[in-house]
Amino acid sequence: MKATIRRTPSGKLTVYIAKKDLEEEVLERKLEDSGEVLTLSNGFRLLVPPGALEGKLPVTLELRRV
Repeated sequence: MKATIRRTPSGKLTVYIAKKDLEEEVLERKLEDSGEVLTLSNGFRLLVPPGALEGKLPVTLELRRV
């Protein structure tokens, strides 16, 4: 699913999924071999490709639920 990841003025990461009209805060970031897993405040766990969050934000990516 396509999602936009951005940083709020307070420094927290949020994920916006347009198709579901859903914006949630990232509670946990965990590095794994296949990429980075973001745990959202609603319980979703999304896999981000390796190195995708190292650049400038906001960024729109194709993410997968785990």
